[in-house]
Amino acid sequence: MAAMFFGAIGGVILAPQPAGAVSKEMIQLQQQVTTLLQNQQDMRTAIDANNASTRTLLQQSLDAVTHINTEIGALQQTVQQVQANTGTRIDSMAQQSQGLSDNLQDVQARVAKLSQQLTDIQNTLQSIDAKVSSSSPASASGSTPGSMPAGGTPDGPSSNPGAGQPSQMPPISADTLYQNALRDFTTGKYDMARQEFSDYTKNFPNDDLAGNAQFYLGEIDYAQGNYSEAVTQYDTVLTNYPKSFKLAASLLKKGMAEVELGKKTTGIRDLREVIRRFPGSPEEHTAQAKLHELGVSSRSTSR
Repeated sequence: MAAMFFGAIGGVILAPQPAGAVSKEMIQLQQQVTTLLQNQQDMRTAIDANNASTRTLLQQSLDAVTHINTEIGALQQTVQQVQANTGTRIDSMAQQSQGLSDNLQDVQARVAKLSQQLTDIQNTLQSIDAKVSSSSPASASGSTPGSMPAGGTPDGPSSNPGAGQPSQMPPISADTLYQNALRDFTTGKYDMARQEFSDYTKNFPNDDLAGNAQFYLGEIDYAQGNYSEAVTQYDTVLTNYPKSFKLAASLLKKGMAEVELGKKTTGIRDLREVIRRFPGSPEEHTAQAKLHELGVSSRSTSR
């Protein structure tokens, strides 16, 4: 590019043109090249700053996941020790473990979104860099300056992004609604939490945390002593959300609710099913402790 530039300058100098015209054309050409190079440098500086910020945010999210994993491991070890020593009720500790698991799932989902955004940004930056590099020699050779800023034209068609949105969309996002419901549940505001989790399952039935919201509807009924309704809520998780994070917990709490209803045989069967389907999980240890409390074996004597 430099050789072409100096060649162009030499050609202009050697050409038999008036001195005033040559000088004016030289100045304009130099100004155009200087402006183009400065714009390219400014764009690269902004790209580097954006990349650094995004990578820092991603690293912070990964550190948060590691920290939460460590806390969950320590809590699960404590739960196992309590079960081994006493074999008594550990409902409160199990609830804390569930809260940490939900936070971990939320952080993992955010990390996945950040990773995808970083990939999209890198692809966009590569495309911009390629366009800038290809437009540099064209501008230096006298291309039309007005054709370069193409970023302003899309503003017209996209100026009304909400025109096609359905009128039934909720006023807040899925993430905000779920966090509000979980906060109200953990602070004992069960009526508010019930409404928020119900709204979540209605408005976001295909979201990854919809099964969690359905599970917590069962937890609210269980905490209020509505064991029959709780069994129905847990059954909905098991039937409608086969990939839910709360499958093991739903089956466990369903069995415990059935025991509370006096359906001991059915409850014992479901607790044993937890042990069979989810070996090594915290729910398995809780089911074993509950069966021990009931004075029965953790294994069925018949197939």
